[in-house]
Amino acid sequence: MANLNIKLVKSLNGRLEKHIATAHSMGLRKIGDTTVQPDNAQTKGKIAKIGYLLQVTEVE
Repeated sequence: MANLNIKLVKSLNGRLEKHIATAHSMGLRKIGDTTVQPDNAQTKGKIAKIGYLLQVTEVE
């Protein structure tokens, strides 16, 4: 199974509280933070929610 490299590229300032909470649950707190998450339905749901703040690339 592949993994996803997720990077926060836009600020969380002024965003909805639930969007901030979603970013924090993925380990993203400030611009430039990156994390590696498994490519599964739960992660895809989080990306769909705050995708406009993220840069996502696939890692093998």
